[in-house]
Amino acid sequence: MSYKAYQTAAARTEDPRSTEYRLFGQVTRALLSARECGPMQLSQRADALDWNRRMWTAFAADCSSEDNALPESLRAAIISLSLFVSRQTSEAIRDDDAIDTLVEINRTIMQGLAPQGQGEASAA
Repeated sequence: MSYKAYQTAAARTEDPRSTEYRLFGQVTRALLSARECGPMQLSQRADALDWNRRMWTAFAADCSSEDNALPESLRAAIISLSLFVSRQTSEAIRDDDAIDTLVEINRTIMQGLAPQGQGEASAA
């Protein structure tokens, strides 16, 4: 089975929670790689940070929709966390500790999204 066929099959059978979990894993791995970037690789760092910010912005936009079925308090918490991630991302351009904070946030969310029976989520 080709890789593209596998992706198509996975997309058809994967529930939204699993898709979000997988996305968080991919973005978090990119952040971990970005943390190791040297000064000459600023573009890679900026790309990973931008990807993380865009992901959180999309979640916030989804939570602001009246059609979102999540409880209002959870939606508000996600929006608030998205605003914090945006501020932290600006700081992370020049501060490795800020990237660590973003990674920890993502890993915590992944633990909540982890499929049943998986236990601790591993982002990378």
